[in-house]
Amino acid sequence: MDGNVGGLIEAMNANVYGNGTQTLVLSHGFGCDQNVWHLLIPYFMCCFKLVVFDLAFAPTVRPGLYNPDRYSTYNAYAEDVVGVLDELNVSNAIFVGHSMSAMIGSLASIQKRDLFKQIIMLNGSPRYLNDSDYIGGYSESEVKRILGQMEQNYSAWTGDFAPAAVGQNGTAQAHEFEQSLLRMDPNVSVQVAQNVFLSDYRWVLEQVKLPCTIIQTENDIIVHPFVPGYMKKMLGEGAKVVMLDAHGHFPMLTADSLLSKVLIKEIN
Repeated sequence: MDGNVGGLIEAMNANVYGNGTQTLVLSHGFGCDQNVWHLLIPYFMCCFKLVVFDLAFAPTVRPGLYNPDRYSTYNAYAEDVVGVLDELNVSNAIFVGHSMSAMIGSLASIQKRDLFKQIIMLNGSPRYLNDSDYIGGYSESEVKRILGQMEQNYSAWTGDFAPAAVGQNGTAQAHEFEQSLLRMDPNVSVQVAQNVFLSDYRWVLEQVKLPCTIIQTENDIIVHPFVPGYMKKMLGEGAKVVMLDAHGHFPMLTADSLLSKVLIKEIN
């Protein structure tokens, strides 16, 4: 694959924890790297073979991996997920995708049908823009305003966006996400944010042929309440929605104990 000479395990900082017979893959979303799962890793490595990695936009990947043209769609990220899991000889895994990774994992499952046996979509959305018969939560003008703020003063934007996204003000969790955003190259962050907010992967949902659980928190400024039900409808039989009694877009940071219990319950 482009830019991946030398192996994706190294390029994406892939790590494997635990030695369980069932593989659980955790894939992060925008503004993060694998460290966003740090509270869940000790819990799950006891009973699973746990795989984590960094997506190409993360500052921790091998220099030169991220290419704005290649990663202008989720397809390249999905190819990376397939590639790194192939290198690790992973198949029939359970995939937990947070935010944009919910759809990245869905695409990966289409690219390689035996890669996963179940997908868990955590605070995911196939489209963030409103449409005639769809409520994504954002208008085009709102997205343009967000991108403009990022370009004008990135550090100031992170200070406002992080606590709003986490759903907490002045907490260690909000600070953690803010610092994660600040570690990103601002130009890369703007490019990825644009690709995320303007994306439309609704067409993917009907092509996913796996059991799917949609886990969604309350009061998530990133994902409109309309979205989980829409995703369930489009995914069809075998899909379910689980509402988590927690606030914000990052339950792995703010409600890790509750999320861990729900994940264990929902894993087939």
